[in-house]
Amino acid sequence: MSALDVTLLRGGTSKGLFFRHDDLPPAGAARDALLLRVLGSPDPYGKQIDGLGTGISTTSKVVLLRPSQRDGHDIDYLFGHVSIAEPLIDWSGNCGNLSAAVPLFALLQGMVAHAPRDGAVSVRIWQANIGKTIIAELSMRNGQPVWEGDYRIDGVAFPGAPLTLRFLDPAGGASGRLFPTGRVCDSLSLPDGSSLAATLIDAGNPTVFVRAADIGLAGDERGDIADAAVNRLLEWARAAGAVAMGLAADIATASRERPATPKVSFVSPNTAPGVALTARILSMGRLHHAYTGTGAIALAAAAAIDGTLVAEACGGVVRGEALRFAHACGQQQLEARLSSTPAGWHIDEVVMTRTARPLLQGSLFLPSQY
Repeated sequence: MSALDVTLLRGGTSKGLFFRHDDLPPAGAARDALLLRVLGSPDPYGKQIDGLGTGISTTSKVVLLRPSQRDGHDIDYLFGHVSIAEPLIDWSGNCGNLSAAVPLFALLQGMVAHAPRDGAVSVRIWQANIGKTIIAELSMRNGQPVWEGDYRIDGVAFPGAPLTLRFLDPAGGASGRLFPTGRVCDSLSLPDGSSLAATLIDAGNPTVFVRAADIGLAGDERGDIADAAVNRLLEWARAAGAVAMGLAADIATASRERPATPKVSFVSPNTAPGVALTARILSMGRLHHAYTGTGAIALAAAAAIDGTLVAEACGGVVRGEALRFAHACGQQQLEARLSSTPAGWHIDEVVMTRTARPLLQGSLFLPSQY
């Protein structure tokens, strides 16, 4: 029996297991097998009972951190989304919510040499999955990151200290382009011969946006979607979007090898004062209890561009101001900051406020074989 240091942190509306990068084997099958066993996957019962997972996608996550090997950055951050039922870790994208916990772990581990004992600190993070920079802005007190406060985010029961995340130049991390097909709205061909309108955008993570009404939904659903036909349609849209964006060779490959990205989200109008639209998003095939952080980045970017289904749901573009949208647990606000270029609009950064906190630090026990 062997043991491995681990820290459990909440970031935004997600939780994950954080490891020092060098405590694990090199990238590959051995590392994946270890992390799958730690979480308790694959579990045909869907509960991850013999591991630290809890049987839901928002907590079946791992983060690997190390002092950055890249100039101008403090931390290298790698994220893995662990399948519950399959022997698979999807390393293709970022977790925007857990990005909020990255600076806490890094500071607690002494990885940020320039951090003051007291006052504001800015942590520059290299997001290795998608090759993008995140700047986290938070406070220090007595040599420790401040995580207690009275700021609330919908989807988390308790308040915390506000932490600002700036996702710099978030477009094209997976495909190289904001709109991988070159269009703001596409028609996806689905396996049953039908077609579905979609906006395919690569910002934060690749995301497929569809109208709720086009898939027979009201748009304000909560909890799991009971209709198997609707779930199948959403997965077809997600996988067909992956193919159209050049991320997978075919729909079957997208479903099998990229369950975490692209995400699929359905949008609808919202008439409440100050709320631009309603949005729901799926994570690893299940409706997210709130909204993913990277999905919110894609949503804000799409809302700022004419002709997208997101801007349509908003009743027009939302540009030069914060976007407030309704999700399954309440609301979220963030802002996409754009500049005009000869080639069109450029997403300079997307800014959001999250909370995060450390939950547990200790050693986990590993079986002799995994």
